[in-house]
Amino acid sequence: MKRYDTVLFDLDGTLTDPGVGITKSVQYALNRYGISVNDRAELYPFIGPPLVDSFMKYYGFSKEKALEAVDVYREYFRGKGLFENEVYPHVPQMLDALKKAGKTLLVASSKPEEFVLTILKHFDLLPYFDFVGGASMDEIRSKKEDVLRYVIEKANVDPKTAIMVGDRKFDIQGAHAFGLDAVGVTYGYGSLEELTEAKPEYLVSAPEEISLLLL
Repeated sequence: MKRYDTVLFDLDGTLTDPGVGITKSVQYALNRYGISVNDRAELYPFIGPPLVDSFMKYYGFSKEKALEAVDVYREYFRGKGLFENEVYPHVPQMLDALKKAGKTLLVASSKPEEFVLTILKHFDLLPYFDFVGGASMDEIRSKKEDVLRYVIEKANVDPKTAIMVGDRKFDIQGAHAFGLDAVGVTYGYGSLEELTEAKPEYLVSAPEEISLLLL
């Protein structure tokens, strides 16, 4: 197995389980447009991809309407949804083990950077990371590839010695676009089928397996 000096992490579905906060925020936004979704599980596909894309894909919103819906979504998320979230078991221990082994740890999330930093601070995870990169509020930097380009440039990442860890195909595909290897985590919101089709170099089923794999 290759040696990886730098480990990039997705946030949602990889470090924390944001299911309640994100789906409630989407419910809140859809209600503004007269759309009622009672089963929050129907909204799990919103976890991972850029929200604008999801409003357009799943509810047929125009680009303009989707951008407006994201602003409505953030009304709820900023005040409450942000904290309707929990750290997956053993994530702090996994990060601690990697950090103590001398790994450089980074975050590359499609969630707005402001929210990523707030969540990491709230759960006392921020000290583990050397750099945190997220999407921009104006949606210009929103897709995973855009975020990864930003993180790679800002943190001077060498793709040959770096690996991306995430739960959706976007994480795997984004990593491969920049020559990074990838770990797909099956405990998040991407199905095993989705991850397998994206062809990550490794698959793990629990956070503690990440440190076991990389150490």
